[in-house]
Amino acid sequence: QVQLVESGGGLVQAGGSLRLSCAASGRTSSSYTMAWFRQAPGKEREFVAVISWNGGWRNNADSVKGRFTISRDNTKNTVYLQMNSLKPEDTAVYYCAAGRYTGSYYYTERPYDSWGQGTQVTVSS
Repeated sequence: QVQLVESGGGLVQAGGSLRLSCAASGRTSSSYTMAWFRQAPGKEREFVAVISWNGGWRNNADSVKGRFTISRDNTKNTVYLQMNSLKPEDTAVYYCAAGRYTGSYYYTERPYDSWGQGTQVTVSS
């Protein structure tokens, strides 16, 4: 397992931008598939974006396509989520997750064995 710490959340107006960071610790953290999930009040946690260990493959949920971009810098053991054109419905706690073998289940929680504590993102209308 790796240890994950998210940062960068906050309050922003609709249409604004935020960049979340997820710092990973552990010798093999750069070999993990990394993902962002989010959980809004009263809702289940949902997939947002995923990136492979070397950044060669990435995918987003339909709800954030064209607005959010996931990236990683393995020299800094950090994964980012750039969020643009934010909407009130993006309000949620955002979690970073790491998994060694995600396969086709990358959009579910199942393959991820390390999670951060979450960072709150609030978008006002």
